[in-house]
Amino acid sequence: MKFGLDVLGGDFAPGSTIDGAIAALDSIGKDDRIVLLGPEDLIRKSLAERGVDAERFEISHQPECIEMDEKPMKALMEKPRSGIAAGLRMLAAGELDSFASAGNSGAVLAGAVTLVKCLPGVLRPCTCAWVPQEDSDTFSLLLDIGTTPDAKPEVMLQFGVIGSIYSRHVLGRENPRVCLMNVGTEDGKGNLQCQASFPLLKECPHVNFVGNLEPRDLFKGKAEVFVADGFVGNILLKEIETFYRMLQKRGIKDPLFERCNYEIYGGSPILGVGAPVMLGHGISSALAIKNILLQSKRMCEQHLVDVLREVFASYVGGTGTV
Repeated sequence: MKFGLDVLGGDFAPGSTIDGAIAALDSIGKDDRIVLLGPEDLIRKSLAERGVDAERFEISHQPECIEMDEKPMKALMEKPRSGIAAGLRMLAAGELDSFASAGNSGAVLAGAVTLVKCLPGVLRPCTCAWVPQEDSDTFSLLLDIGTTPDAKPEVMLQFGVIGSIYSRHVLGRENPRVCLMNVGTEDGKGNLQCQASFPLLKECPHVNFVGNLEPRDLFKGKAEVFVADGFVGNILLKEIETFYRMLQKRGIKDPLFERCNYEIYGGSPILGVGAPVMLGHGISSALAIKNILLQSKRMCEQHLVDVLREVFASYVGGTGTV
């Protein structure tokens, strides 16, 4: 398998991306290859400075870079030889098995939708975060975390199905419990979006729906999948990240809180598109880059996209029936 990596993606690139790719080599294995997309001279120089043989990687010369503040679609069209644009084209063409970038998230998402494209039946892709659970070493999944801020009820339903499949096949959770993030646990709680999403999730045969849960339940092991729209999910995620940084700043160490460190997970898959696309944090360290590559490998090995494709092949557009 071939795992593409945008070398210029991220605030600390190319140092962090090159170091992360090197750190991932042994775990990736000799039968698979990491493909570094970026300026070839820069890549070769960086590897030489670190005493690493460039032949251990494949290098795809892409001299352009989409900056963090550029408009996604405009940048994709104007910079076809950027790591993001080229990597997603190669992924769509089957020349890569996965692609990862910690660069411009809007460009990665836009390119994933327009070049790789959504799976048939998927209305909107989503991104997810891993939430450690208080009384065990397990994690729950929170989705969406920013891709679709105003998700319609039928899209919320699909988030539940996608999260359930990911939790089962990648995280190894048998019959994962799916809940709806809400302001109360009673069936009729919430805004119009939650009130309309609840019965769709409850009636769906593809999810083990356990009803509404509140944000205070997020770490308590009450569900394996927490469904929210991108607005709510992004706020929750940023509060978790902020709380973790505050504890670190004050020198407070705890095993549970240490598992809130984004570097452990590397990044988020863009779930619902036709091939594995990984979106990294803009401040990705070498450890985060290493783990985003390893997560790419796990997604490929578990054939997650094929499983999602099979489930959504029967989806009748927008009816809430999967």
